[in-house]
Amino acid sequence: MSDGTREVRVPIHRDRDIVTARQEGRALASLLGFSSSEATLVATAISELARNIVLYAKHGEIIVELLRDGARQGVMVVARDEGPGIPDIPRALVAGHSTSGGLGLGLPGVSRLMDELHISSEVGKGTTVVAKKWKGWSSSWPNGRPPP
Repeated sequence: MSDGTREVRVPIHRDRDIVTARQEGRALASLLGFSSSEATLVATAISELARNIVLYAKHGEIIVELLRDGARQGVMVVARDEGPGIPDIPRALVAGHSTSGGLGLGLPGVSRLMDELHISSEVGKGTTVVAKKWKGWSSSWPNGRPPP
């Protein structure tokens, strides 16, 4: 759940907007008390999502918002565009798949960097990606829980 108190919106049209979105996301994660490495993961995921907007949709928006869910605190990143859409989401999440001639590491990388990832897309209408990173939590922990 969002706490509704802190949200940053960055319109994405060109490369310099990617830098702005990354900086804003890192600042918000730091404000919440994320470690430097956790804040870097959030910033890197934002870079990948914003770059996809520039490459595929030409314009869109990155929204970074603080989350609170019981005792958990985190950051939610929403990347929204009205671009061509993703015809095959499972394939887009496979490392090495690219329709732009790139390395195909964007969405698979975001999936590895963040704790939760949800993608909705409609061909010809656009794409919305929602990624969440929880403070002090790692999706690589067994059962999603930190070791004792």
